[in-house]
Amino acid sequence: MSYADVNGLRLWYEEHGDGPPLVLLHGGYGAAEMFAPILPALAHRRRVIAVDLQGHGRTADVDRPLRYETMADDVAALLRHLGLPGAQLLGYSLGGGVALRTAVQHPDLVRRLVLVSTPFRRRGWYPGVLAAMSGQDERAGERMRGTPPHQLYTRIAPRPQDWPVLWAKTGDLLRREYDWTPQVAALAVPTLLVFADADAIPVAHMAEFYGLLGGGHRDPGGDGTSRPTSRLAILPGLTHQDIPTTPLLPHLVLPFLTHQLH
Repeated sequence: MSYADVNGLRLWYEEHGDGPPLVLLHGGYGAAEMFAPILPALAHRRRVIAVDLQGHGRTADVDRPLRYETMADDVAALLRHLGLPGAQLLGYSLGGGVALRTAVQHPDLVRRLVLVSTPFRRRGWYPGVLAAMSGQDERAGERMRGTPPHQLYTRIAPRPQDWPVLWAKTGDLLRREYDWTPQVAALAVPTLLVFADADAIPVAHMAEFYGLLGGGHRDPGGDGTSRPTSRLAILPGLTHQDIPTTPLLPHLVLPFLTHQLH
């Protein structure tokens, strides 16, 4: 367990295993522990670097808004701090947005990208999910006291009293419109998209995302040589909440990170 001083932030991270570096970025209101069920499988083949993003987990908040772009700059600064010019990134939900922005803003630092339950525009979420996001504020955080995310935060956060602040800042982030269509279409890094079949994101958006990465436009040919370097996986019987802990995830991710792509 270590801290890196980056961009005026003491960014917490921990490392497990050996091999090519794989950075894990958790979802909203979470921490590195979110990946605990799949960490051993990933660390068996990778040098896993699990990060607590700004205001989450063991990384204390600072006087700036929560933004995908600035958190991506934090991740890039951490990679430079660790001397990792070409890492693999896996981000889930909010962390997926950060991972995507890291690849967009710092393409020289990202070798492969895995985005789990992540849209490329704000309106890629179901309308009901957007409505729930719009209601996230300090009062919502107070209502979440005693839940497992709050219990974890209370146990590990440098300032447990900042729990309502995290909800206020996250709500502000989630209410902001964004559409990264041009940036996604220009991505050169091989990307694996992973969704649940009962995700918080419509299947149509998943297909559109894959299409922006070059997938789904034509038959790949008998030998598959015309397929894109990016991949799409939709896992059955899962939801947005349980997909980051399913043992299916390492079974999908590790071959994608390992195999040469054509």
